[in-house]
Amino acid sequence: MEKPTAIVLAAGKGTRMKSDLPKVLFPVLGRAMIHWVLDALESTGIERMIVVVGYRADLVKAELAGRRGVEFAVQEEQLGTGHAVRMAKEHLETGSGPVLVVAGDSPLVQSSSLQELTSAFHQGGYACLLGTLIKENPVGLGRIVRAPSGAFEKIVEQKDASPEQLEIREVNMSTYLFDRESLLWALDHLKNENAQSEYYLTDCPELLLKTGRRVDALATLKACEALSINTVDELGLVEAKMKEMGYACVN
Repeated sequence: MEKPTAIVLAAGKGTRMKSDLPKVLFPVLGRAMIHWVLDALESTGIERMIVVVGYRADLVKAELAGRRGVEFAVQEEQLGTGHAVRMAKEHLETGSGPVLVVAGDSPLVQSSSLQELTSAFHQGGYACLLGTLIKENPVGLGRIVRAPSGAFEKIVEQKDASPEQLEIREVNMSTYLFDRESLLWALDHLKNENAQSEYYLTDCPELLLKTGRRVDALATLKACEALSINTVDELGLVEAKMKEMGYACVN
């Protein structure tokens, strides 16, 4: 099995953190939160990690300068998650194997979840396999819509969801594993025909599905992985959970 290349989305400003620091550099247990994400990727066996930087990119590059296997792609304008991944396209044109996309603000990502996702991907011949989780209170998260047969249909964001779709408990956590060529194709066909005029990575699975490629979602993620960081309060919750789980604080 070929090891995935990872793309880590780390270009955001993190406005709700009330600081000029790029969000992925906020310390969690004494380390910039993105280090915990990169640690999990390394523990999964991933050797090549493309970090998409944007806001104050120089600071993120300086923080990660000593890490092995890290490359940088720059997103000058914040035009959505699909646009961010598109900025890594040149990097993806070299190498082979699948592409794993994760968020840089989720320090509780678990290597065991990523390994399970990767194993299922290789066994299933997928163009895209999403890592999802079942969450009892999924407010604010995109829902995984399935056909009556159980087959994946699409991701619907909460603001666009019908009352029935809001009852869905399987949610998208921005963890995707793509066949490389399928991802490159989808990035070329993404549209920004939405209220924000942004390019959404969440549109890629549905695009691929419409071409007859195999796409599915697998609830491999654990409850702790629902804890990402968008506010100072959420940072506190993540730190408390990491301590509870035995993560070592770095002084």
